[in-house]
Amino acid sequence: MKKEARQNAILKIIAENEITTQDDLMKALANEDIVATQATISRDMRELKIVKGQNAAGKSYYTHFKEEKNTSSKRLNQVIKDVVLEVDCVEFTNVIHTLPRNANVLAALLDELRPLNLLGTIAGYDTLVTYSKSVADAKELNNFFKECLH
Repeated sequence: MKKEARQNAILKIIAENEITTQDDLMKALANEDIVATQATISRDMRELKIVKGQNAAGKSYYTHFKEEKNTSSKRLNQVIKDVVLEVDCVEFTNVIHTLPRNANVLAALLDELRPLNLLGTIAGYDTLVTYSKSVADAKELNNFFKECLH
């Protein structure tokens, strides 16, 4: 199966079902006669910007993160205000503490926009680490976060 067709199937499945694990997604794809390895699905999910969201009951599920470019920076500012608790700059990195289950949402936005010479992000449950090109760039990103918080 071609990558584009597989990715379209993933988007359709994610849109129509509350998929909670990659294993569930693999099973849903198999039901549509699409066989893919976990590594392939993981790469597809990253490329498609599929992140964990929460339903009204607080249950986590995969959702497609889609954002118009012209509203992304406004969305970034709002997400920072809504979910960031603390930001610390350490050399060329920033350690960002968020509300539980929100680090990946913020990371997806930052990865999309790449503000202020941001190289990349690593997100966990409630902590996000950003990597900048230099100490000065990391400090500038830190100041940006602090301005958004106030």
